Amino acid sequence: MKNYVINYSHRNNPLDFIDEAFDSFFRPAFYDEKFDAMKTDIKETATAYEMEIEMPGFDKEDITVSVENGYMTIGAEKKEKEEEKGEAHRYVRKERSVSCQRSYYIGDTEESTIKAKYDKGVLYVTVPKKEEKKPEGKRSIAID
Repeated sequence: MKNYVINYSHRNNPLDFIDEAFDSFFRPAFYDEKFDAMKTDIKETATAYEMEIEMPGFDKEDITVSVENGYMTIGAEKKEKEEEKGEAHRYVRKERSVSCQRSYYIGDTEESTIKAKYDKGVLYVTVPKKEEKKPEGKRSIAID
């Protein structure tokens, strides 16, 4: 769950609590902040599903795409920079996401047919549709 920090020290007006009540009213009850980092648009074409996944701040080398048991999992992990020794400052709070992961059900699509391209903070993934077998026409069954 996402943490929300409320700072009451800024209250100049006793009615400020009304603004805070409305802010919390419109906040989702069940919220997972990892979806902020991986907003996804999925478009269906005649032959494939085309996905655009926002992943700003990551390099191509930080991203992994894998398929297992009918699920495609996309993840990204950015290594935290090591602080230089002897620096006179310290972090009070660090909020930048260093990793995220999201899975999508794609059925039994062959991994080698999935195409992925990363450009300007957006991962483009094309998942081809599996060719459906057309039902055979009516057949007569021999009776023994």
